[in-house]
Amino acid sequence: MRGESGIAFSMPGGDVSGTARSRPVDLAHLSRQTMGDRALEQEVLALFVQQALGVRDKILEADVKERLLLAHGLKGSARGVGAFAIADCAAAIEGQPEDAKTLNRLGVLIEEVREFIAAIGR
Repeated sequence: MRGESGIAFSMPGGDVSGTARSRPVDLAHLSRQTMGDRALEQEVLALFVQQALGVRDKILEADVKERLLLAHGLKGSARGVGAFAIADCAAAIEGQPEDAKTLNRLGVLIEEVREFIAAIGR
C-alpha cells in the first residue's frame, strides 16, 4: 500500500479497506485522475454512484440496444474512477447483453461500490 495517495488514507475506512485490487474503487487510480484534489474525488464519486444506481435501475428492463448503451457508458465511467470490477462486468454485458447472471452481478457490484463510497465519506 506504500506509495498510494489520495482519499485512501485521508478518510476513515480508507486505510482498512484492503488492498487496491480488493477495494471496489481503486483510490490511488482515482487520485491520479483527479490530480489529488480531494474535493473533486468526492464529487466524481458522488456522480458515479448516481449514474451507477440509475443504470442498475434501468438495465434489467431495457431492451438490448438500450442495455448496450447503458453498459457502455457505465464501463467508461467506472474505468475513470477506478471501479474496475464494474467496468469489467459492464464489458461482459456488452458481449452478452442477455446474460442474467452478469446483469445480476452488476447490481451486486454497484451496491458494493455505493457502500464503499459511503464508508469512506464518513
